[in-house]
Amino acid sequence: MAEKNIRLEVMQAIEHKVDGFMNQFLIPVEDIWQPSDFLPDSENDNFLSDVETLRGESKELGYDFWVTMVADTITEEALPTYESWLMDVEGINQHDGKPNGWSKWVRAWTGEENRHGDVLNKYLYLSGRVNMREVEITTQHLLTDGFDIGTDRDPYKNFVYTSFQELATNISHKRVGQMAKKKGNALLGKMCTIIAGDEMRHHLAYREFVKTIFGEDPSGMMLAFADMMKKKIVMPAHFLRESGGVVGEAFENFSNCAQRLGVYTAQDYVDILRKLNVYWELETVRSLNDEAEKARDYLIKLPARLERIAERMKFPEDDYRFKWVEANGML
Repeated sequence: MAEKNIRLEVMQAIEHKVDGFMNQFLIPVEDIWQPSDFLPDSENDNFLSDVETLRGESKELGYDFWVTMVADTITEEALPTYESWLMDVEGINQHDGKPNGWSKWVRAWTGEENRHGDVLNKYLYLSGRVNMREVEITTQHLLTDGFDIGTDRDPYKNFVYTSFQELATNISHKRVGQMAKKKGNALLGKMCTIIAGDEMRHHLAYREFVKTIFGEDPSGMMLAFADMMKKKIVMPAHFLRESGGVVGEAFENFSNCAQRLGVYTAQDYVDILRKLNVYWELETVRSLNDEAEKARDYLIKLPARLERIAERMKFPEDDYRFKWVEANGML
């Protein structure tokens, strides 16, 4: 109970900084891009010919690419789960007639994130390269099943998770965009690149939240960070399933596709952890209790340990075929 009270006190103590974080890391609604900026304009007389162009460009992209695109899209489409999860975090209050700064952040962040699933979903639909009904079934399953990412209602753990996860999605979207561009698909390349830019801004914000908390409660923050890394940061895609499947069944096969493409790898996981250790200046954090000192030692040594494991990992070709993609006639 004392630990919970400390976290609430810290969240309340730094709440006055949230408006500044919003100004620094988010973009006003009237100024930010919207999905319609990247998609054929249905009000334009050239709409059908523009769709034909989009469909033609999409034919150059292979099976692993489309599996990764679909999984990225479904992950973005599960946004309602992420918002409801964050709104329940200790210190984030949307009640009492006057939402606090933290709940305003979550809503504004959600508004930016919502555009990602919108634009990707519409692109998939127009491309004609995937089985949209199967994609929609998987999306509904992910929302219906929910997930437990091991953060409880702890703001410290949740901000570690979002710091990590936002950078992971930045990497994935950026590389998908690069691959699309190399295949001559400039539109999709630009779309994924700008989504990656949003994810980077969000990553920078959440890592700043953690750094601010380190200044207020160094031992509590260090222990929360170590606890999350011991559990491993589980991406939302970990809970994917196709129609007729069970929770998480589709993840390993999707992960193999992403690894083969080099979109998001075990080495990326290690690199993200290393970057967070450096930015949060773990080696110089002061006023740690004995337990937190042990947690720091674990976190500093962890990247090298994980790197040795990553070097031994192999991701062979497999015979699994996703229902999302197998029916589109390109195999």
